[in-house]
Amino acid sequence: MKENDKEVHQDTFTIAGTNIDAVKRANERSGLSYNQVKELLAKTTGGRGTWIYSDTNVEEVKRKNQQSMQTDD
Repeated sequence: MKENDKEVHQDTFTIAGTNIDAVKRANERSGLSYNQVKELLAKTTGGRGTWIYSDTNVEEVKRKNQQSMQTDD
């Protein structure tokens, strides 16, 4: 029978003794993932090799640059 109507759960361990369920719980509370940090940095600071995370419309920037150069003349 369940203790105080709560399900008793036993954690899962690897052969080496790592508590898989504890690691998963810790990961849920750990904050941003590596890829989430890369994306955040790319969107807020720019950088080399971060174009895949960019939400910049390249064609719009080119068009604005062209307009700016035409008004400077």
